[in-house]
Amino acid sequence: MDTRQQRNPTVSTDDWYTPRWIIDRLGPFDLDPCAPPKDVRPFDIAPTAWTKEDDGLAHDWFGTVWMNPPYSRVLLRRFCERMARHGDDIALLVNRQDNLLWQEVIFPTAASMIFMRHRVKFIQPDGRKSSPFFGSCLVAWGHECDRRLRQSDIEGKYVVLNL
Repeated sequence: MDTRQQRNPTVSTDDWYTPRWIIDRLGPFDLDPCAPPKDVRPFDIAPTAWTKEDDGLAHDWFGTVWMNPPYSRVLLRRFCERMARHGDDIALLVNRQDNLLWQEVIFPTAASMIFMRHRVKFIQPDGRKSSPFFGSCLVAWGHECDRRLRQSDIEGKYVVLNL
C-alpha cells in the first residue's frame, strides 16, 4: 500500500495565508518578508510586506518580523536561517520536528515555540478557509518575540528552547 501523501493542488500549494486572529494575538509586526500578492492578500500583517516577486531574502530585514513562509523545502530552510540570524521574529511553521531543518536550524537557534493545539484554518487565495493535513507550530527568535508567544492566549504547549 502506498501511504505517501498524494500531491494535489489544494495540499501542494504554498498559498496558506495567515488568519487574522494569530496576528492580533502576536503583533504588531514591522516586516512580512513572505507576504501574499496584494491582489489576494486578505489583510496587511506589517507596514512593509515583500511578495515572492520582491524576494524577501534579497533585502535587509528590520524590526520585528512575521513569517508564514513558503513550505517548499529549499525556500523554507533559507527563510528560517535568515530568521535565526535576524533574531527578532515569529514564524508559523509545519509541525515536523524530526526533519533536518528543525534539527539543524530551529532547535539550536530559536528561543521558544508553541505546539498549536488545533490545526490552523488558513485563508486560501479565493477567500475560503481550510486546514492542511498537518499541525502547525509558532516559533520565536529573540526575547521580545518569546515574550509575545509566552503571553499569548494561543492554545497549545509553550516550550522554551534557547533563552
